[in-house]
Amino acid sequence: MTRPSVERRRVLRGMLGGAAITVGLPLFDDMFDDHGRVLAATGQAPPACFGTWFWGCGLTPGQWEPATIGPGYAMAPQMEALSPFRDKINIFSGMNVYLDGRPNFTHSTGAAGVLTGTAPILGNGLGYLGGEIPTIDSLVADHIGTRTRFRSLEFACTRVATDSFSTRGGNVLNPTEVSPLSMYTRIFGAGFTDPNAATFTPDPEVMTRLSALSAVTEQREALIKTLGAADRIRADEYFTSLRQLENKLSLELQRPEPLPSCSVLANPGDGDADVDFFTILDTQKLFGQILAHAMACGQTRVFHSLFTQSQPALRRPGRSEGHHQRTHEEPNDLALGFQADVDWGNRQHMKGFAVLLEILDGIKEGAGTLLDRTLVFACSDVGYAKNHNINNMTIMTAGSASGRIKTGYHLAAAGDTVSRVGLTAQQVMGLPISTWGTESNETSKVFTEILV
Repeated sequence: MTRPSVERRRVLRGMLGGAAITVGLPLFDDMFDDHGRVLAATGQAPPACFGTWFWGCGLTPGQWEPATIGPGYAMAPQMEALSPFRDKINIFSGMNVYLDGRPNFTHSTGAAGVLTGTAPILGNGLGYLGGEIPTIDSLVADHIGTRTRFRSLEFACTRVATDSFSTRGGNVLNPTEVSPLSMYTRIFGAGFTDPNAATFTPDPEVMTRLSALSAVTEQREALIKTLGAADRIRADEYFTSLRQLENKLSLELQRPEPLPSCSVLANPGDGDADVDFFTILDTQKLFGQILAHAMACGQTRVFHSLFTQSQPALRRPGRSEGHHQRTHEEPNDLALGFQADVDWGNRQHMKGFAVLLEILDGIKEGAGTLLDRTLVFACSDVGYAKNHNINNMTIMTAGSASGRIKTGYHLAAAGDTVSRVGLTAQQVMGLPISTWGTESNETSKVFTEILV
């Protein structure tokens, strides 16, 4: 094994606007053994990360399931955007949420079943059985998130704080970030101290315009001198990427140039936050970049990302109805045999997932990537949105959690409870449990064929 020239927990510290700041470092090659697979200092694989990614209204039955079972499957049409990551994705099909005599609360029961292993008794979003059942991301965070700066990070690309499926129990949502700038400030700002004040709130304008990196210039330059050639390139890419992110966020603080022809429209009300898919996609990119920085630098190991709400209003160009409305009202195209506009919306959702995976997979760590040491659990709220069916729920995982799970498989378990996937994911992340779920959704069956 090579001896690491940079400690894994090393950070750069400086002062900005009168406050102490901390800039974390990614994993450099010098931190790994000669094969780039384990950390030289410990002989262990890099710590695994976990996240949940949610989108609304599921996918079209018959258009997302691979035609073959096992490894080497081909992506179905609505999953086409995920093709570059096929070998790092597992797709699970055929599994149901069982009601146990309760109503199917539209857009709530399916999400609750997948994320808690329980059919809810209330229809108000996260009204789970007994009111105290946490979602899977919270369970994992309680196990692996206690020694990181942030136990977990939650954010909604819709920019609506109540758009979340992450809870530590009942209707109490985990705090959800709705602004990339706010999340950036939180990561750099949480824990900042001013010796002359009881409290201190970093000024995001100072942080982005002056740049947190400018406060650690000397340390950064000294660090780069100690790195090997490959790590110097990686460090330059990392710091350049972080500064580009700061530049993007600073645009939200700048006063726009005056336009004489502009007039102020009367307030139309709040409206729907996610009517523009392309805006949401840009927001996912910003959140994803900030999240990747936090994970790569050991600031957190757990996250929950909501791409669109359970009843998404994003519209196809030229259409007046939102995606959710089209799932119920659009007739099947006679030639295709399914809803054409809904098909378009479903493909956009998968593009959103691909954006996050591309960001995580773009951060190199030894012989692998940040995605390789992460397990992303992706799910929706329905199996078939047209009739709110909660059978054959769409569930995926991406990444191998530092080699703990095999990837590139299609696993079909017709008629089984969706809890099988959640139980498997929790065991992969090291939780000491043998069963998960309640009543008909309780299971002790894991997908042993992908466990390492």
